[in-house]
Amino acid sequence: MTLPRLAINLGKIEHNTRTLVTRLARSGISVMGVTKAVLGDPEIASALLGSGISGLGDSHIENIERMRRAGIQSEITLIRTPMLSQIDRVVRHADVSFNTELDVIAALSSAAKKANRMHGIVLMVELGDLREGIMPDDILKTVEATLGLPNIIFQGIGANLACLSGISPGDANMGALSELADSIDAKFGPITDIVSGGNSANIEWALSGADTGRINNLRLGEAILFGREALYRQPIDGLHQDAITLVAEVIEAKTKPSLPWGVIAQNAFGEIKQSSDSGPTSRAIAAIGRQDIDPAGISPPPGFKIIGTSSDHLVLDVGSDNVCVGDEITFQIDYSAFLRAMTSPFVGQVMESQANDVYSKQ
Repeated sequence: MTLPRLAINLGKIEHNTRTLVTRLARSGISVMGVTKAVLGDPEIASALLGSGISGLGDSHIENIERMRRAGIQSEITLIRTPMLSQIDRVVRHADVSFNTELDVIAALSSAAKKANRMHGIVLMVELGDLREGIMPDDILKTVEATLGLPNIIFQGIGANLACLSGISPGDANMGALSELADSIDAKFGPITDIVSGGNSANIEWALSGADTGRINNLRLGEAILFGREALYRQPIDGLHQDAITLVAEVIEAKTKPSLPWGVIAQNAFGEIKQSSDSGPTSRAIAAIGRQDIDPAGISPPPGFKIIGTSSDHLVLDVGSDNVCVGDEITFQIDYSAFLRAMTSPFVGQVMESQANDVYSKQ
């Protein structure tokens, strides 16, 4: 079996999706399943669609094209402002896109008219995290300009928090987004169908019993895949936190001193490592490294400790365990490490539809 590999349990992902869809529906909030971390994998996308989500979202047109080639017909939204160099592809394959620039929306309009298609627009609003977004004072004139463009359908507004500056969603900023939706409808009529409040960082607020106002959609990836909210990475009750694990093979197992010897300078990554003398240590090296994963985002089995990582070696203190060359070690993995592993050509994926139903993904 492929090593190293990501073990992806579709059954657990489906459970997490259904649970979140059901809970958020009580507050009138639908779920868009975000597929960017899984590179638009059609099987995972199909698992999301079969679990009650309202549509798919991805930040890369390449991933959207991959899902379309696989025959996925559901509504798909490009959740990053389109690049001008990819406008024709966006209009061809994405039903909706998130936007902040009128020049881009005008280009989408031109491409959609040429292709005899309609394209949906969600305008992203800046609410303090200082990533993408139209300033709130400019939203009405941006809506007005968008409404004047042919082959463009204004569908609503959205916001993104916690991704760049760590600003938390709460009553104040979500209330402000709801008020903007009201102001748009007051001026132009009831045209704001979508008010997309944010991502997995919104889970705690959305499930807290707070007044969710006009917020009627969240874009969820991390909460579905890892069963955690994205502000403090705390587990969400009733969800699986182990739907995805990382498996790596041991290529060396030896007892070595705990202190290096010789003149210490920077390592391969510009770090100067500090070590303490704890005597001889039972060590194992797993065949994976920083080229494949974010080492800060993986957790070894109980009793094991990560000593360090280079580009393609992960060194472990295995304690009293009798680890041998060829053994497999399973690590818990977080969103950051998963993102890097999914984009590594050296890490395979194995899909598990049920606990004992395993098949390899080439």
